[in-house]
Amino acid sequence: MTIIIPGYGKLTLRHLVMDYNGTLAVDGNLIEGVKELLAELAVNVQLHVVTADTFGNAKENLVGVNCSLKILMSEDQQLEKAEFVRELGEGSVVAIGNGLNDALMLKDAALGIALIQKEGVSTETFLNSDIVCKSIIDALELLTNQKRLIATLRK
Repeated sequence: MTIIIPGYGKLTLRHLVMDYNGTLAVDGNLIEGVKELLAELAVNVQLHVVTADTFGNAKENLVGVNCSLKILMSEDQQLEKAEFVRELGEGSVVAIGNGLNDALMLKDAALGIALIQKEGVSTETFLNSDIVCKSIIDALELLTNQKRLIATLRK
């Protein structure tokens, strides 16, 4: 997915990296409408979900979604998520998250989107993002309707 944003630059995005709880899900349950938007995006980018899987049901809830699932195992989840983005090639990654453990991945990604949903957003994550959205649906629709993204980021 290539997007040219006047005054901002050219984004060539190959990977979409997302947190699970607080981002794609609330209290472990996938937010309504997310699966359909992810299916649409999977045509243009590889989808990756990185999570501590607090509720233990991410794998079950992501059945049918064309994505990789990485369950975090380290004590420093923030660093583990950032390293995952770097391994993919941060210049080709859009990352979406809300928690403190998402701050570095949003900072390192070519495009970082913070969400303010039911769990709120960590201040550090908010400050490390390029865009802030009020819902995962809004964030995913920025990527499916690129004119919205261009309107938000152009100078």
